[in-house]
Amino acid sequence: MVWYQNRIELGAMPRGFHLITADILRGIDDLHQLQVGLLHLFIQHTSASLAVNENADPDVRGDLERHFNVMVPENAPHYQHTLEGPDDMPAHIKSVLLGSSLTLPVSEGRLLLGTWQGIYLCEHRDHASGRTIIATLQGE
Repeated sequence: MVWYQNRIELGAMPRGFHLITADILRGIDDLHQLQVGLLHLFIQHTSASLAVNENADPDVRGDLERHFNVMVPENAPHYQHTLEGPDDMPAHIKSVLLGSSLTLPVSEGRLLLGTWQGIYLCEHRDHASGRTIIATLQGE
């Protein structure tokens, strides 16, 4: 069993759901060495999240953004954490709903994503800085 760990730095992205599969693959040099294993991805932020979903039609990403904005609105009267702007508390709630990590299977040096699946960075802030993802590979 071997372990590899990489830090993947993503540049600032606008609010929304962004397909980052290629960025993740570029950031994990040792994937090709595993015959079987797992890739764990963890985002080191509380106002963005990770997800796996549709990788072909960009309308899906837009629909997800619009749905989450209705489901978790800005300026809700019950929010107490408001000092960092109207998008901050909703960003934390969206992050909790979607999650900060993913675990993906690896086989013969490749991620076993389905044909229409991709890895998303879900950016919940209007003006976020870059994001850091820790990628941990384990396997043989």
